[in-house]
Amino acid sequence: MTSFLRRLSAKPWLWAYLGAFAIWLATIGFTEGRGAEQVLTAAVSFATFSVIVAIGQMFVITLGPGNVDLSIPATMTLAGAVSMKIMDTQDSMILLGLLIALGCGAGVGIANYALIRLLRIPPIIATLSSSFIVLSAAISYSRGIRIKPPPLLADFTTWIVGGIPIMAVATMVATAIMSVVLHRTLFGRTITALGQNPRAARLAGLPVDITRFATYVMCGTFAGLNGYLLSGFSGGAALNMGSEYLLASIAVVVIGGTSVAGGFANLPGLWGAAMLLFLLVTMLNTFGFGAGVRLVLTGVIIIAVITMAGGKRAAR
Repeated sequence: MTSFLRRLSAKPWLWAYLGAFAIWLATIGFTEGRGAEQVLTAAVSFATFSVIVAIGQMFVITLGPGNVDLSIPATMTLAGAVSMKIMDTQDSMILLGLLIALGCGAGVGIANYALIRLLRIPPIIATLSSSFIVLSAAISYSRGIRIKPPPLLADFTTWIVGGIPIMAVATMVATAIMSVVLHRTLFGRTITALGQNPRAARLAGLPVDITRFATYVMCGTFAGLNGYLLSGFSGGAALNMGSEYLLASIAVVVIGGTSVAGGFANLPGLWGAAMLLFLLVTMLNTFGFGAGVRLVLTGVIIIAVITMAGGKRAAR
């Protein structure tokens, strides 16, 4: 038992999965097993969108203290609004819409890094400032009109086979690929080195500036992709579609086992954390708690999970 607990403590991200499983059991226990499979399917479906943006956010946070992208919600809104309007419900325009959404995200990432690097603005302030400009551009472009997605895109984002969303399977494959990028490529290792000791990384001759630039662009690209897919899933782009992903993207990263101090990241934990957050809200709604009590309990449970996980500190 001691050996098992020692191995468990070495993998702090496992607490997210254990917490999600415990919450799911509590929920189906309260309902006497009714809707157990539906709740799990819904959790995987909605967790997919949190994981997509969390992947980009995780790479940014791994760069070290102070690095975080607060422009994700606005980027999602802009990418969703522009791509939906360009596609105009036509299946033949799906690929073009995807490229435009990715381009919007990459463009915001470039602008963010320009503010950080050229104007020496702290990342938190830079990305928060750019989010207001990006959101204003989205409002001006879409004029508040909700344009429906092409039927084929809507079908893909809502396609479920055997209780498993197809989009979730595709995202799991992408997560595995990004795990290889993080741990097996020069780009990923440079990000980790920067988070552990930026001065040593620069003195070692690592491409520090290029890596930071690519990381912010990648984060913006993932946000653009999420805006595109979420628009297809929810029936169109809305001006508030990304609002819940501001804190969620950060919470999923931290609960998933990534160190907020930088230098250590964990991709498998993102899924457990995203599932935990969704199932937690579902459980509290099922129990009939009021909005105020739900917020308090949500905060307490999240703090408890983070405390138990501990998080691995980056080696200095």
